Amino acid sequence: MYKNWLLLFLLLPSISFAQKKNNHFNYHIQRATSAIKVDGDPAEKAWQDAELVTNFYQVLPMDTSFARVQTDVKLCYDDKNLYILFINYDTLAGSYMVESMKRDWSFVRNDNDLLFIDTYNDLNTGYSFGSNAVGGQWDGLMSSGSKVDLSWDNKWQSETTFNDDVWTWEAAIPFKTLRYKKDVLSWGINFSRNDLKSTEKSSWTPIPRQFPTASLAFTGNLVWDKAPPKPGANISLIPYASIRRTINKLDGSSANYIKDVGFDAKIGLTSSMNLDLTVNPDFSQVDVDVQQTNLDRFELLFPERRQFFLENGDLFNNFGYANLRPFFSRRIGLNAPIYYGGRISGKLNNKWRLGAMTMQTGENADKQAGSLYSVFALQRRVFKRSYITGLFVNRDLIGENAKDAVNPLSAYNRTAGIEYNLASANNVWLGKAFYLKTFSPFKETDNSILAGDIARNTRHLSVSAQFESVGKGIRGNEVGYIQRQNYVSTNPTITYLFFPKSGKILSHGPSGFMRNYFNRDSGKNFEHLYFMSYVFTMKTRAQLTIWTAHDFVRLQSDFDPTNYTGKLLKAGQEHQWQSGGFNLDSKPQQLFTYSLGTRLGGYYANSERLRLDATLGYRFQPYVAITMSANYNRLMFSSTDGRLPVELLGTDHNLWLVGPRVDVTLTNKLFFSNFLQYNNQTNNMNLYTRFQWRYSPASDLFLVYTDNYYADNLNLKNRSIVLKFTYWWNV
Repeated sequence: MYKNWLLLFLLLPSISFAQKKNNHFNYHIQRATSAIKVDGDPAEKAWQDAELVTNFYQVLPMDTSFARVQTDVKLCYDDKNLYILFINYDTLAGSYMVESMKRDWSFVRNDNDLLFIDTYNDLNTGYSFGSNAVGGQWDGLMSSGSKVDLSWDNKWQSETTFNDDVWTWEAAIPFKTLRYKKDVLSWGINFSRNDLKSTEKSSWTPIPRQFPTASLAFTGNLVWDKAPPKPGANISLIPYASIRRTINKLDGSSANYIKDVGFDAKIGLTSSMNLDLTVNPDFSQVDVDVQQTNLDRFELLFPERRQFFLENGDLFNNFGYANLRPFFSRRIGLNAPIYYGGRISGKLNNKWRLGAMTMQTGENADKQAGSLYSVFALQRRVFKRSYITGLFVNRDLIGENAKDAVNPLSAYNRTAGIEYNLASANNVWLGKAFYLKTFSPFKETDNSILAGDIARNTRHLSVSAQFESVGKGIRGNEVGYIQRQNYVSTNPTITYLFFPKSGKILSHGPSGFMRNYFNRDSGKNFEHLYFMSYVFTMKTRAQLTIWTAHDFVRLQSDFDPTNYTGKLLKAGQEHQWQSGGFNLDSKPQQLFTYSLGTRLGGYYANSERLRLDATLGYRFQPYVAITMSANYNRLMFSSTDGRLPVELLGTDHNLWLVGPRVDVTLTNKLFFSNFLQYNNQTNNMNLYTRFQWRYSPASDLFLVYTDNYYADNLNLKNRSIVLKFTYWWNV
């Protein structure tokens, strides 16, 4: 049955393979007729001679007309840089809306310009660059047709100027920053503007409102007068030096000074193939993860932010689903030092992409053996936007302790898989199907995964269906991330939107999904979630969601419903409950913003759970942004339910996660962040303060102070202060 389902899925791509939607939109770029100084002032002759783009199309609030706010765009180039100029005209009085001058700001909370470049015209991968109205930069790598990974930073420069009725963004993007095939005369490109005063999002090419302006399926063409300049010797060295003073009260050690040096290197093997090297990397000393209250049965998944893993990272990290990842790069170096690593990735030609990576880690603090990780990916584009990817992941223990019986890792863990990604030319049909098999010394026979999904998105109606079949012998969490084993799941979803012709409501409509899990051996349902919601979106972009849900769980293993007391519900017990709530997000145009949410209803063992969420923000444009986030969960356990451990009977638990934050941006090169995280579920309070000076493009000086305390008595756990210097040197 599963093979028949997969065969039907694979036939669906024949629905649409036409030429890309906006192929008739062309911008003809020419060499600059004069030198350009990047200062936000388009006075140079080169800008007077460049071709003009104007008359953007409105995407939001509705995609049926030209934009009301005028935006002009021009491009040109010289031997070293691609130059971009946005001139943004205003139709309404008032100040520009921005959070701050910090880098990689939130798109929905800032007046901004964005550039999307698809250098291979494959409609799937590319680059995004942009700025908000006061010069805060944005840059990211694009994958999967519209995803933008803002963790990526690279070397480029831009400036903005503004007055009461116009603001201008000018940028220079070095060709060394981009990857592209030589002698190709056409790239995909699009321009986007978000104007909060008019609540309008617009684009150079027409884009249906259900898709982001980042959708590469809707790009036009950047037509070169002759082939783009060759980047030449494309070698970048990124050395760092750091000194760190630490105090660890948990093990009773005295103050410790640690001095480190290391480097990353980026070497362009060809104009489209890159070699990344890292030696003694310092991946973790200038940032911390935002904590979350975890009342789920699975570990939390935090995103990858380390630069070494980001370029072409979609080749490795996007395989599978968020809950079924054969490779998750944050497993590498988890509580263990990374000695070195190397990675080759990029385009072989217009059809093929290649990625190969290896990294070695050392022993961790518990003297457990290090590992050698190897990952290989090969991707082939098929039809217009779809592609097939093969993946192989390997981890071997190394060193003297590799055969230590107490080591929690198996001697080796290997995964092989193949994945087909579907994307129709008009972006209406999306989906994927993949097959994985894992290998380890335990020799399980039921060690495969078969999964797939298909979705159709139109203006009014979005429907999707997802299927997963996971064996009980899967051993994926040593290198990847897999939540459950030995199950088959189905997950149909449907959303419908109404668009009133008048009034304050832009759209409203219902949405629902059913997620069921069945034992793969017996076929019995052991878990389901039925969810219904109704969403109101205002023309101001404020949004209200009202929802209700029904949960059923037959526990497959013992579980602590508080995730911190250690008092366990037993495997095999059945639990079900109803819950409901709402989420309210304010319009982003105001200085004071808020997001409110609640959940009220049942919980495990006939208990009750109340959850309250609130995020309040105020900005003193453009220098200071203050945010207060709070998450409260009250667990009220029944005194009569015999499934509960005795210690939980008749007790209430109040879980708090509170996080005030202050971001100060003195300029778009000087940043100060300070936040506090109080989490009584993990009995931890974290104080984090960071000063960052971007003294040169992609080069930084950091000063970071971090404290961790016990939340119940405020006694110190550990403390560190770090001074770190990085420099990006193009050889």
